[in-house]
Amino acid sequence: MTPTPVKRILFVVALLLALLLLMWGTAQAQGVQLTDDRGRRVQLAQPPQRIVSLLPSLAESVCALGACERLVGVDRYTNWPESVKKLPQVGGGLDPNIEMIVALRPDVVLMATSSRAAERLIALGIPVLALEPKTHADVQRVLGKIGLLLQLPDARRVWREIDAGVSAAAQSIPPAARGQRVYFEVSPGPFGAGESSFIGETLTRLGARNILPARLGPFPKLNPEFIVRADPDRIMVGARSADGLLARPGWAAMRALREGHLCRFSAEESDILIRPGPRMAEAAHLMAACLREGL
Repeated sequence: MTPTPVKRILFVVALLLALLLLMWGTAQAQGVQLTDDRGRRVQLAQPPQRIVSLLPSLAESVCALGACERLVGVDRYTNWPESVKKLPQVGGGLDPNIEMIVALRPDVVLMATSSRAAERLIALGIPVLALEPKTHADVQRVLGKIGLLLQLPDARRVWREIDAGVSAAAQSIPPAARGQRVYFEVSPGPFGAGESSFIGETLTRLGARNILPARLGPFPKLNPEFIVRADPDRIMVGARSADGLLARPGWAAMRALREGHLCRFSAEESDILIRPGPRMAEAAHLMAACLREGL
């Protein structure tokens, strides 16, 4: 007896449902598998629901992807968004409190590749995902990996918003403000942001010229005389470091300080500027405002 069209349709629907269930079962069996920035394979039975982050930019990325509620602990420097301030602080990336982390029963710990805690946590049976965003491409890649880890589809959207925000900041720069030679100080030492860093890449997109070439590395420690000889047109620095600039030998004679082309960023603004993550568009607008200042 020849099957009726209705029976054929029902058969096809049943077959498709069976295939979907098989694919779902296979995905469940495989769980979540990722390779982190140390080249190590990380495998979880399911997307993590309890996450500890030891790097502010990684915690911010989790929140930007809409999964802030999965964070159960953060490092002492994580302070955005507001909700994370209520979470337990488990030390810093270089000096984490292992006992506190274990007590929080995390499904995974997110950290920088430079953190010393990875081996101890792995030995205790806690999965670790080490990610190190240093450039714009890294930020896009890290967002994608965290999106895969959490099984959330918004990573591309978040990156598009960041990229569009940086482009909008660049479009706000008038021709007269372009081409300025800029020194961006990340922290006393002094440590500066070189061309190859995510900060340097943003400055380039804003039409500025970085006095620290890529060959020096992303965040080189500098001889203060190097900066004096470079004589930048504009200096960007956190307020915590700005007060000591004039006391450095020869700095008072630099063009940027003589002409008042010094941008002091508050502690809150500095946090935005030095974190390679979802607030990079906001950082670009802060730098763009600085470049426009006085011109």
